[in-house]
Amino acid sequence: MKKQIVIIGGGASGLMAGITAAKKGAVVTILEAADKPGKKLLATGNGRCNFTNVLQDKSCYRGSANDLAMNVVNQFSVSDTLMFFSKLGIYSKNRNGWMYPTSDEARAVLDVLLMEACNLKIKIKTRERVQDVRRKNQRWKVKTSTWEYPADSVIITSGSPAGTDEKTDPFVIQIAKKLDIETIPLLPALTALMGKDTRFSSWAGVRIQGKATLILNSIPMKSEAGEIQLTSYGISGIPVFQLSRYAIRAVFEGCSVLIELDFIPELSEDQLYLNLKMREENCPYKTLQERFVGLLPSKLIPVVAPPETELSEIVRNCKHFPVAVQGAVSMKQAQVCSGGILLRELDAHLQSRKYPGLYFAGEGLDVDGACGGYNLQWAWSSGAVAGSDAARGVS
Repeated sequence: MKKQIVIIGGGASGLMAGITAAKKGAVVTILEAADKPGKKLLATGNGRCNFTNVLQDKSCYRGSANDLAMNVVNQFSVSDTLMFFSKLGIYSKNRNGWMYPTSDEARAVLDVLLMEACNLKIKIKTRERVQDVRRKNQRWKVKTSTWEYPADSVIITSGSPAGTDEKTDPFVIQIAKKLDIETIPLLPALTALMGKDTRFSSWAGVRIQGKATLILNSIPMKSEAGEIQLTSYGISGIPVFQLSRYAIRAVFEGCSVLIELDFIPELSEDQLYLNLKMREENCPYKTLQERFVGLLPSKLIPVVAPPETELSEIVRNCKHFPVAVQGAVSMKQAQVCSGGILLRELDAHLQSRKYPGLYFAGEGLDVDGACGGYNLQWAWSSGAVAGSDAARGVS
């Protein structure tokens, strides 16, 4: 008999798991709580779908065990991902390592996955919210409000609350708690950070090429450079996104958290000081603030150079502007979550060590990637690894 596999969650990792298992001969049913599968996939890369990255390193995958995460990624690599989608009709283009479909449409990636699922006769049941998963007589039972699905293996890919207003634990965490599978709290990641400063309202809307440095308990930890967006509530932009998972988790753990902004990273403090003195010599009629015209955005000048401030302090403001981080703006604005099921609870193929035939993949695991297609690569890799192993022994 063919092996029956039920997948809970019809997102990127669930569709990949289903396709991989079905190609190996399994009978696959995907249960999706929403009215359509793959909704989050449509929003990735601002609708253009940055679906992987050719530059791979374990530091690109964050969590409590990035060595284990990288082992999963190596089992279904970037080259495997590019080949998989190429065979489905998605040709890719490379933007500094960030890979996009040539059409620049996330819809195209979802469409080819759904077409392949249909071709493989995968059943996708939408509006099916799973209530329980239990093991009985060496098989699994997946119960929804309308039906009970028998399965030889179950793969849970139901995702995280990132991008939603959900206040309760997602299903993957609920079932992990029920089965005594260890997790750590899900927190927003790849998101803007909220600070506390009365000056934020005056700089809102500014975009500037700069550097952001994460400082935990007065110790500099990590820096990122690129376009920083200054907002009425704090800071945003890719450099901030890259640091956000560490900052938010540190706030959660009770640390003192600062993001220090360098608005003129191309100059050292000494060079900036001399530059401003030269501007004074060239145009002695200008006020100190007027000397910054052409050097910084106009809305930022009064923030870093308030009246009656010493030049040395202004230079320090330009190079080391502190933002005291209070946390994320909201879970809804987060692209992904950090936290989830600890990888040590699973074997190398993402099967539970305690419950044979129960697999996990995707966002519900304690793995979150950096910006640049790494979270989708994790979805493809973890889905393929779980789907392949779950289908072992198909006759």
